[in-house]
Amino acid sequence: VQLQAFGGGSVRAGGFLRLSCAATDSILRFTLMGWYRQAPGKERENVAMVADGGSTSYADSVKGRFTISGDDRENTVYLQMNTLKPEDTAVYYCNAVTGRQNYWGQGTLVTVSS
Repeated sequence: VQLQAFGGGSVRAGGFLRLSCAATDSILRFTLMGWYRQAPGKERENVAMVADGGSTSYADSVKGRFTISGDDRENTVYLQMNTLKPEDTAVYYCNAVTGRQNYWGQGTLVTVSS
């Protein structure tokens, strides 16, 4: 299984972006899918996850601004990011987990300027 992440870019603070993570297999096979990010000089952190039952979880720093969703017809998971802040600047990585495997996509850079 391969994950391809895209949709990053450069925006001004207060702007929005939508990241997409396209899987080469059905996303229904994964127990968890989500997004992580890594800012320069910082550890990778979880941003948002969606479980196979549809439940979602978010980092406190993005609650109310980011929304994760999935489309099993497109085998894609999305991260809608609104009201972006400079501190959201990072490389964003897509992640998918089955019972035994942990998959990562390549990163997509999000830069938010003040």
